[in-house]
Amino acid sequence: MALSMDLRERVVEVVKTEGMSRRAAAKRFWVSYSAAIEWVKLDEQTGSVAPRKVGGSKPKKLSGAWREWLIERCRKQAFTLRGLVAELAERGLEVDYRSVWEFVHAEGLSYKKRRWSRPSRIAQTQHAGGRNGWPIKTASILPAWCSSTKPGPRPTWRHSEAGRRLDSASSQRYRTATGKP
Repeated sequence: MALSMDLRERVVEVVKTEGMSRRAAAKRFWVSYSAAIEWVKLDEQTGSVAPRKVGGSKPKKLSGAWREWLIERCRKQAFTLRGLVAELAERGLEVDYRSVWEFVHAEGLSYKKRRWSRPSRIAQTQHAGGRNGWPIKTASILPAWCSSTKPGPRPTWRHSEAGRRLDSASSQRYRTATGKP
């Protein structure tokens, strides 16, 4: 947001007439140092402290005669974006892939490749003799563990008070299991 012209003029006036430093003037009028420095520099260069234009857009390279040629070219025969970039470069216009993509998208031009269409002149579209993908076998997919399904350690059985292991089914009440985390 641009600050008022009155404030800008007062800061520049104090620097010019009183010989105050730009930082001191900024402190006095409660503005940033960089703002005061820029305003004084702007006044020295242009004679005014009016704010400069902010933003703006760069004119597009694919306009005018280039636009007409590219639309005609896209409608006449099949194309790839990289191929269009190369063709434009041959004709003397250096543009990048993104510019061509934005142009084609904005104009509603598209070329969908199908299996039966001829391959691209610029790059291979498929490996020679390659397949479209390998079938997935369900046996090759490893089961995933989560905290609730991961098996814990095997239990170790303690000995009874008498010192022998309790394996008989009749003495199940004395058997205890301990697991190690």
